[in-house]
Formats: sequence, C-alpha cells, structure tokens
Amino acid sequence: MAIRVLLILCLLLMSPSILQVARCEPDPDAEVVESAEEGDIGIIGEDAQDFGTGSFGPAPGVETVCVFPKNPSKLVAAGEESELLVGIKNEGDSSINVIAIHASVHPAYDPSYLLQNLSAQAFNNASVPPSAQATFPYLFAVSKFLQSGAYILMGTIVYEIDQHPYQSTFYNGTIEVTEPGGLLSVESVFLFCLGAALIGLLGFWIRSQIQEFSKKTKKAPKVEVGTKTTDVSMDEWLQGTAYTRSQANQSKKKK
Repeated sequence: MAIRVLLILCLLLMSPSILQVARCEPDPDAEVVESAEEGDIGIIGEDAQDFGTGSFGPAPGVETVCVFPKNPSKLVAAGEESELLVGIKNEGDSSINVIAIHASVHPAYDPSYLLQNLSAQAFNNASVPPSAQATFPYLFAVSKFLQSGAYILMGTIVYEIDQHPYQSTFYNGTIEVTEPGGLLSVESVFLFCLGAALIGLLGFWIRSQIQEFSKKTKKAPKVEVGTKTTDVSMDEWLQGTAYTRSQANQSKKKK
C-alpha cells in the first residue's frame, strides 16, 4: 500500500499539470491558524489510502500556505530532519478530507528533473469543515549525499472532497541545502582560513612597500670630511722660487 501511494504521488508531481496547480509561496505576513481539531489529525506515516491514479488539480475554494516555523531562511542540512507547516483554508461548501503531504527535490537549473522523492506524510481523520482553516506538519529530510547549494522544493497536499481526489501545490520554491553540522562545515572553515591567510599576505606586502617607500624618501646626512690635495704640476712650477723656500723654512722650524 505504501509503495503504491508513493508511486502515485511521484507520477502526480512529474505530470505537467502540477505546474498549473495554484501555487502558494510562503508569505512572511501570512498567518497559519492552528487546527481546532488538531487531536483528530492522526498522523500515520506513509500508510495512506488509495485515492486513484489519475492526474488531478486543486479544488475550487481551497487555499494553501506554507511556513518554515523554525527556519525562515530555508537552510536545510543534508541528512537532517526539517519541518514545515502547511496551512489549508476551506472556502467551499463541503468538508475537506486531507490524505497526505508529499514533496520532492529538483535542481534549480532544471525544475523538471527529479532528484529525490521525499517521504509522504499521511493523515487519518484529518478533516477541515467549510469556512475553517487547519495546519498540518510535514517533516522531511533530503539525502545526506546531496551537495550543498540551491534546490527547488516542490510540496503537494492531497485531499478529497465528496470522495473526489484533489491536490494543491503549497510550495514551489528554492531551499538552501547545507552540509551537516550547521554553518561551521569543513568547506566554510577552509574558506575562512584561506581568506585570513590572503589578508595576512596582503597586509605584509603593503607594509613592506610602505617601508621601502619611506627609505627612498629619506635624505642621507651630509658629512664634511677635510681633504688635502696636492697639485704636482703646481709644485714643479714653483720650484726654486721664494714661495718654495719659505715653505721649506716653515717646515724646518716646525721640526
């Protein structure tokens, strides 16, 4: 029974008509009203009843809304359980018998390609009377082998009105799959260390450039050094004159 229900839900999600189902994107201002008969929902896992194999759409007068109660950023850790709430509003004249909630994961670049069928959440005695609202929880977990990145999550709620099957897409938008362990994953730690190393190297290079520039702009101190030069040609030209004799006498006196 469970396998048959999953196959039916898979075929329904892959059918072109699912794209024409009334889409209900999560509205941060939307209010999801708790079911007045929450104790009668009776979640029974995947053991849902047989509701036919045909392709069908939403019922008139039925509105749905989706809220991620503890995860407004829609960050889903691979392999870990996540929760969302599906709100349904009945504006028709007959009661709604909610059968199951199902979802699937698709690549962001090609929503028509199916990556993973998530588990179906079935309900027992989950009815929504006319002019009433109800909220249904849905727990899911994407594959732990799914790489980090953005994906499309398509969620569908299946129900009956007067024994006629219907389905509505309550969410058809993106989620961000992350590695298990939260934000401090191996990849994020590596990127942080790499960024810190690059910043350190850049700071060291800037400091060395500043020091080199300051050395070039400094002026060397002037040092006066006394020198004595002797012009050989001048001495030869003055030999035998009174000047050379006076210089010789002064040198003798000093001795």
